Amino acid sequence: MKTNLLMDFTVDKENSTVNVKREFNAPIANVWSAWTEPEILDLWWAPSPWKSKTKSMDFKVGGQRLYAMVGPEGEEHWALADYISISPKTNFKYLDAFCDTEGNLNQDFPRSDWDVTFSEQDNLTIVDVAIKHENLSDLEMIIQMGFKEGFTIALEGLDKVFEAGK
Repeated sequence: MKTNLLMDFTVDKENSTVNVKREFNAPIANVWSAWTEPEILDLWWAPSPWKSKTKSMDFKVGGQRLYAMVGPEGEEHWALADYISISPKTNFKYLDAFCDTEGNLNQDFPRSDWDVTFSEQDNLTIVDVAIKHENLSDLEMIIQMGFKEGFTIALEGLDKVFEAGK
């Protein structure tokens, strides 16, 4: 079992983009499912000890995922993903934003543009994520909120999902 899976996190300030490249020890079909099916997403999307709770999800172009990050004290932070492009088992793109429980956007926080690409190499699946922000200050706000640490922990949670045979 390969334990030293690649995790490459880079910040491109010039283009206000975060790039994350991550290997998973699982077939591409399983990794795709883990990113696109709410039952599996909720097992790993939030950084432990937080949990992810999907209220609704329609994974299609024009569809949305409305979900919450639920903290250990029961506090909820809601977010909305608007799917703008889907190429099965290869790539999907969406706009992410903080919102309320009904999906009304929180204008105090920036939206980010996610571009998630899947590929296979040497029995591993590689997920390349580019997260573009409107400007550098939006990018810096997300980094200061602990995005790198939180996303790293969440991706490690996905490793555990695959180890458990999901």
